[in-house]
Order: sequence, then structure tokens, then C-alpha cells
Amino acid sequence: MKKKISLFLVMCMTLMLAACGKKESNTFTVGFDAEFPPYGYMDDNGEYVGFDLDLAAEVCERNGWELVKRPIDWNSKDMELSSGSIDCIWNGFTMNGREDDYTWTSPYVDNSQVFVVAENSGITAFADLEGKAVGVQSDSSALSALNDEEAPENIALRDSFGSLTEYADYNTAFMDLEAGALDAVAMDIGVANYQIESRGGGYVILEQRLAAEQYGVGFLLGNEELRDTVENTLTEMAQDGTFMEIADKWGLSESVCFGK
Repeated sequence: MKKKISLFLVMCMTLMLAACGKKESNTFTVGFDAEFPPYGYMDDNGEYVGFDLDLAAEVCERNGWELVKRPIDWNSKDMELSSGSIDCIWNGFTMNGREDDYTWTSPYVDNSQVFVVAENSGITAFADLEGKAVGVQSDSSALSALNDEEAPENIALRDSFGSLTEYADYNTAFMDLEAGALDAVAMDIGVANYQIESRGGGYVILEQRLAAEQYGVGFLLGNEELRDTVENTLTEMAQDGTFMEIADKWGLSESVCFGK
């Protein structure tokens, strides 16, 4: 009897594994940071909007899926994905350094890590950040770049700061920059441009770049079937011009690299 039960359990587990990665429901649940404009955030009407969410909506429209927008704690993104609470992480998600941790689409945005400072701060180069108060988002690409042991120049830069404060989101960091509690914020260039424009100027991006990276849509490792469906749909969107129309809407056309 025990052998039969064990065999039955093995068969069940085999069937479950075989089904892993197959899309059984009609919903497509996107995990995103709700405070990461212009890729994904809550607007003044309380709606979740953004470049990545618009792309996901078009992908769902073309596949007959219902889009579920699920804001997540960015530090819990891996748990959300492995538990099946979300189908993918799609929100300015950096591929570099994570290539083997997820099943990725092709990169669709070229991005750089930069520093934003007040226009009248007198800070024009990395050397001017010595002794200054700098902010960065927790578990972000900018923080990873500052802690990159393979880039000793970044470590030296980080160690030159007077302080480095981690924030849960960039909106709060920018509020401290406005208040003078910070001298600079390290962040993605797309987010930096959005933050500056939304505040009507008054801030500048240093010309020197901290790091360069690319964004992709991340799926659970091994879930190639769903990844392929999304990637093929994005390719169709790139070919018929819809992808670039959405990028133009969010001021990101110059950053798009998908299909190039």
C-alpha cells in the first residue's frame, strides 16, 4: 500500500511539474512597484498607470487575457513570483546581473543610473558629491551599482559620500531633496526625467553616468512558454508601430531598444 501511495504521489508531482509554466487562467497578473513613474505608479485619480502597464495592457488585449495590475513590495518580488501570485515582474526591471535568476524577454529599454541634484546646488560632477548626503531606493539598480565590488570606482564614490540613505520609493527621496535634507539622489534616468518634468524643473541630471543597464520582463525561471507568448506579442507591436506609440506617450521613445 505504501508503495502504491508513493507511486501515486510521484505521478501527481510529475503532472504538476509538467503543467508548470502553462497559462491555465485567462488572467495575466503583472507585479510592479506602484511608485516607479513613468513605468508604473498611481495617478491623481487613483488609477495604476505607466509605460509598462500600457505595454502589458496591449499584450493582454491581443491575447484575450484580462490584465491584473498587482502592486508589490519590491523587496518581496521573488516571493510573489515563486508563489504564483504574479505571472511576471514588469516594471523597469533590470536584467543586468540577474540574467540567470529569471526567464527574460529580450531587453526593451536601455537605461542608465544617474544622479539628480538641485539646479543651484553647485554640484556638476561626481567629485562634488564628496561629503554630501545622497539618497537611493532600497534594492534598486542604483544601489547595486554603488555596491558593485567589480566597479571599484563606484565603491570609492559611495565611500566619499557624507551619508547614503535608502528609501522605500523615489517620491519620498525627491521630497527630501526638495527640502534640502539630501544633496543628490541616485536613480534610473527615465525616472529622473519624469520626476524633474513633473516638478516643473529646478533639478538637473549630472552628465557622468553611474552605470548602464537594460530592462526586460522577468518570468519565473523555466517559464519559457508564457515568456515566448509575451515576447512574440511585443514583436508584433514593434513591427506595427504600437510599441513606439506607447513609448512616445510616456516620453521614452529614445530609450526603447526592443527590436533594434
